[in-house]
Amino acid sequence: MNPSLTKIAIIIIISKLSDIFGQKPAFFATLFTFTVFSGACGAAQSMNQLIIFRAFQGLGGGGCFAISSVICLDLVPKERYATLIAFISSIYAISLITGPIIGGAIPMHTMWRWIFLLNVPVAAPALAIIVFVVPRGFPYHDNPKSFKTLMSKANLKRVDFLGGTLLLLATLSLVAGVEEAGLSHSWDSAFVIAIVPGAVEPVFPWRFVQNRVWMGMIINAIFLGGCWFCTIFQLPQRYQAVHGTSPLGAGIRTIPFIASAPVSSVVSAALTKKGVPPIYLVIAASALEVIGFSLLGTIPPSTAITARQYGYEAIAGFGCGSNISLLVLLVPFSVQPKDTSVAMGSVTQFRMMGGAITLAIINTVRNNFLKSSLKEVLKPEQISALLEFSHPSSNLDPATQQVVGRKLAEGYNLQTKILAGMAGVQLLSCFLMWQKKQIKV
Repeated sequence: MNPSLTKIAIIIIISKLSDIFGQKPAFFATLFTFTVFSGACGAAQSMNQLIIFRAFQGLGGGGCFAISSVICLDLVPKERYATLIAFISSIYAISLITGPIIGGAIPMHTMWRWIFLLNVPVAAPALAIIVFVVPRGFPYHDNPKSFKTLMSKANLKRVDFLGGTLLLLATLSLVAGVEEAGLSHSWDSAFVIAIVPGAVEPVFPWRFVQNRVWMGMIINAIFLGGCWFCTIFQLPQRYQAVHGTSPLGAGIRTIPFIASAPVSSVVSAALTKKGVPPIYLVIAASALEVIGFSLLGTIPPSTAITARQYGYEAIAGFGCGSNISLLVLLVPFSVQPKDTSVAMGSVTQFRMMGGAITLAIINTVRNNFLKSSLKEVLKPEQISALLEFSHPSSNLDPATQQVVGRKLAEGYNLQTKILAGMAGVQLLSCFLMWQKKQIKV
């Protein structure tokens, strides 16, 4: 079970609920849910239990991600948003750097349950901070509402239950459908066609769709999510499958891509504070993504690791990291103040949806490439094991191992070239964001 399904589906809904019931109760509820079900995942006694607990953990995690971003924007005045976004991006990048390393080390030295159980002691202090430090009714703590008022019929009527349910089901169906396409089901199978919805009434206001600049930001966020999240998944897999590194070694070799993100965020923040319109930086960052991913797609198909791979990673990561922070920074300047929460959730949700959908696409392309190019070399069961990331090379003769390694490298190069094309779409989306009088922070 992929927890990103529930995480992706809940972000906009939780952002809207925080406007109605308050950010503090929403943040506490989502973090508490994440903590409890992280512990439950660690204690799961069967695969079915783990699947269920992971789904609820995803709900809590998605809510935490959405509410924390909104709260941060309410903590400081607009003129300090650039500095705040740079700080948040740095923390986010640090977590992404340490996460793969810790995640790779845990299964090598202890049992998998600790991947979930470690969330409990880490989240406990955060829960205490929410309860005792965040003012009641934040950010409207000057006029806090009682629990009875929050749960009154008048307040409950503000909740769009139908729209929220449709959005939740539609998102789950769409992402689940594309994730299964090309794996257990083909793209034209009845399962995929039936599960992917045709149209859904959006939870966010229709005025978002009528805002050209905002739609440019959403398109950019979708394809940015594809480039960012797919690389985070793809690079470690490449280092393990092609170059034979351990999970820990793969996490370390991905650092150039991830570590360049906070650097680019700080640089972008400094430039916007000096009066450079963010749209210029979005264009430059998107161009860097095109260059970085194009170069990554030209890596020689060999099992040897070249030093320039790390440089290409840094270029692509610099562009991605800059755009992630810039799109978040532009949100409160592109919508009405009353829409900030939902707008922030929308950018985040569409970025993560783009990541999930793009990951399904590039995996399908890679799998089809390997099936066609290795059918004369490997048996069907060996190809199936290879597609499930279980490298069969230890049972092959040296000549066949070399062929398999080269084809694996070519498959990953093909994926990266697709990401370069998606970065190009980000560049095109900047034309929708262009205005006569550019936004300045």
